[in-house]
Amino acid sequence: MQSAKEKLSNIASSAKEHIEVYKAKGEEKVEKAAARTEEEKKIAEERRKAREAEAKRELHEAKAKHAAEKLSRKQRHLHHHPDPPLVGGTTATATDLHHGHHHQPVGTANPMAGATAPTYPLGNQFPGNKHK
Repeated sequence: MQSAKEKLSNIASSAKEHIEVYKAKGEEKVEKAAARTEEEKKIAEERRKAREAEAKRELHEAKAKHAAEKLSRKQRHLHHHPDPPLVGGTTATATDLHHGHHHQPVGTANPMAGATAPTYPLGNQFPGNKHK
């Protein structure tokens, strides 16, 4: 089901497309009235068709944009993703900390550059393994 915002945006885009089509038809009539040969009339008709096709293309691009915006809002809401962190910093919400999620932003330097962290397994012992 479409959200109300997406539906209104699509209606506005559709109205804009209809206006462009009517303008193209009006301009075609003016050009045909001024035309002296059949070729000029044919050119006017082809220009109208091109303008209508352009208006239809813009309508479909706008609808795709509205659907993408709706999806991004929905995904952001469902996954509780915070706003993207600033370069060089990390963002962790209470939900992330509660669930053990902590993400290092892509393309940022490691704050502990040069320091080595232990790798698992240490001495063939996995964390939580009770066997020796």
